[in-house]
Amino acid sequence: MSELNWSEFVITRLIKTAGYSAIVFVTLIFVFLLREGAPALVEIPLSTLFSIRWYPIEGYFGLLPLLGGSLLVTLGAALIAVPFGLATAIYIAEVAPRGVRDVLKPLVEVLGGLPSVLLGFLGILVVAPLLRVALDLPTGLTAFTGGLLLGGIAIPTIVSVAEDALDSVPRTYREAALAMGATEWQTIWRVTLPAARSGVLTAVMLGVGRALGETMTVMMVTGNAPVLPTGLGSLFKPARTMTATIAAEMGEVANGSVHYHALFLIGIVLFLISLAVNMAAASVVFRQRKRAERILS
Repeated sequence: MSELNWSEFVITRLIKTAGYSAIVFVTLIFVFLLREGAPALVEIPLSTLFSIRWYPIEGYFGLLPLLGGSLLVTLGAALIAVPFGLATAIYIAEVAPRGVRDVLKPLVEVLGGLPSVLLGFLGILVVAPLLRVALDLPTGLTAFTGGLLLGGIAIPTIVSVAEDALDSVPRTYREAALAMGATEWQTIWRVTLPAARSGVLTAVMLGVGRALGETMTVMMVTGNAPVLPTGLGSLFKPARTMTATIAAEMGEVANGSVHYHALFLIGIVLFLISLAVNMAAASVVFRQRKRAERILS
């Protein structure tokens, strides 16, 4: 075997190993979660798990308030991050002059690397007091505050990935649309965005996943009250997410106790939600790719 063929063989094997290792690692994580969390399904009655009270000291392990709090905060973050993130990505990729783009893109990526605990301190010291006064609330530590900060955390991720997707659309697509009489906005809305749909969807899913999995910020600014959301008014009340519950209680729980297994069961629920979101995104991207292949053929 020649030296060139040997190098190709080694590189190919390394790439395959890296690809398979990702699957193996995810599987091992799920197996570990299942091993530690599955006993909770036996130790805790289903009526307790699906109750509306989380108070482990008295044996209440209701997951609904935690699940509702996570979904409420994540939905609030998505409503903020998706429109602002996509608008910023479109501006950087399609509208901004070259000099402005060269400044904004690195700045957005730097913002994406800020520690979440720093944003949590910012939320406690600045955002929460401002919202409490502006909205006349009993406390500024609410689900809305958490969603607002999580939206700020998710925006850089959405902007970075969506801008790369828009920038990868061939320039000939834009030139053809403009040559046919389309305005610049019509070209962006009807040509560039549909062509970059899979990348934009990936950006949105990554941003939502970042918001769903965030811990420190929501633990610091949402009030950590395990109360089941009952309407839009709950957005301006304290809430507790699943990630914050694990972070706040895992360090003090007895190993092997019912509480310990219940926290790992929360981890399993989080894992399955993330898996469902990613599979839905992958399914949409796959259908779009198949549709494009049929059109081209």
